[in-house]
Amino acid sequence: MRGWSGREIGARGAVALVGGYGITALWCAVVARLLPMSRVDATLTATMLSFPLYAGAAIWAFAARSLTRLCATGALVGLLGLLVFVGASL
Repeated sequence: MRGWSGREIGARGAVALVGGYGITALWCAVVARLLPMSRVDATLTATMLSFPLYAGAAIWAFAARSLTRLCATGALVGLLGLLVFVGASL
């Protein structure tokens, strides 16, 4: 495990759970708005796509080189999702 402390493992786990959920929920809403189909179909499709996204976010939480890089990448992905979401609702 590359010599991680228990505190770093806990922090990465928290980022995987909380940050991964936040990013996934945001991108699920973005995809549901952008898909050119009925609201119900778009929501179901976006929800199905969210499962591999959440799994990928959790894997990334433990694959990132540093906790700082992990948090910075998560913040950028979240900010990008927020900008796309706001742009899609205009």
